[in-house]
Amino acid sequence: MTALAKLQALLQDPPPGHVFEISETGVAAARLEGAAPEVNFYALPPGALAVSPLKDNVANAEALQAAVHTLAGEAAGKKRRAALILPDFCSRVAVIDFDSLPAAADEQQALVRFRMKKSVPFDLEGAALSYFVQPSANPKAKIDVVVAVTALEILARYEAPFRAEGFQPGLVTTSLLASLNLLNPDGVTVLTKLSGAALTVAVLQESALKLVRCVELDRVETEEVEAVLLPTLAFVEDELGTPARRVVLCGFGALGEQWSGRWATSWGLPVEILRSRLGAPGGQNAGLLGFMESLAA
Repeated sequence: MTALAKLQALLQDPPPGHVFEISETGVAAARLEGAAPEVNFYALPPGALAVSPLKDNVANAEALQAAVHTLAGEAAGKKRRAALILPDFCSRVAVIDFDSLPAAADEQQALVRFRMKKSVPFDLEGAALSYFVQPSANPKAKIDVVVAVTALEILARYEAPFRAEGFQPGLVTTSLLASLNLLNPDGVTVLTKLSGAALTVAVLQESALKLVRCVELDRVETEEVEAVLLPTLAFVEDELGTPARRVVLCGFGALGEQWSGRWATSWGLPVEILRSRLGAPGGQNAGLLGFMESLAA
């Protein structure tokens, strides 16, 4: 079972015919029906999107609509199913632990919402929340739950141009969660993903997600990134009782190639670049490529 499946990115049968990933720089898309899928990209003008978990992200609705219209192709008035992958920084993803959980789904959700109220900077009553109880081989261990929360206003504005083109966004997830399909489980992995100025760091122990952080950097410089990564590596040793086995970079482009060797020498562990057999994962398409990988698994 893939990492995405384990994190409750549940697919309905049949799978969606299209997948889209939105980033501040543009919209990536792939048609999943028929022949081998081809990934396309439509660049957005600067400032068309301002990604944030707190306010409307769509500053130029016409530009976003034009991108979706161009990528959508002709539909002859038919409703089409699509997967929609949102920027990491517009949502809040967290891993929270419980000593126990009630069996009833509604009681579980109420408890998860109560815990998340302490860690989200917006009203949960006006938010879409989904969660996944991660399986554990140790019945005495705490129960880790992955939770994703997005303000309804933000979600509706992202979905609107797709609905206008006849799409039904059945699956909505974040770029990070979808990109996990590109990782093969290997001990403790620290995935570090850059999209614009948003840096997302995820810690995985084999296939289990242990920590997610998403911060907006003042500048994309090595010191800024290290200020997030080094405490994360310390967390791994303190909380998981074992050092990270590797750090995996995504979205850094040429900077990743430059920094990976220096960090590997300084930290004494492999620093790799995230790869995909479907293309080069970056800040604008890693989730899309990961989603496509999940369909091929």
